[in-house]
Amino acid sequence: MEKRLVKVLKALAEYHDMSLGDLLEGIVLHAFEGKAPFGSESLRRIAELKKIYGLDLDTSQAHKLAEASKPSRRAARGSR
Repeated sequence: MEKRLVKVLKALAEYHDMSLGDLLEGIVLHAFEGKAPFGSESLRRIAELKKIYGLDLDTSQAHKLAEASKPSRRAARGSR
């Protein structure tokens, strides 16, 4: 998951005094029922947090992000 997105989610969970897992569970359950997970106040808070953490991603980038490849542990140690 993109680091800035995680930071925004963690901050939002803290704002609502809940765990990150509980926040994500609520988001997913709302999505499964085709419902919006956030009201207008939460959306305003999310916009603020996105600015704070420099999150400029939106739905147009969904499913297009790729993780940076990390060298395997073996490659990092050198071949033996």
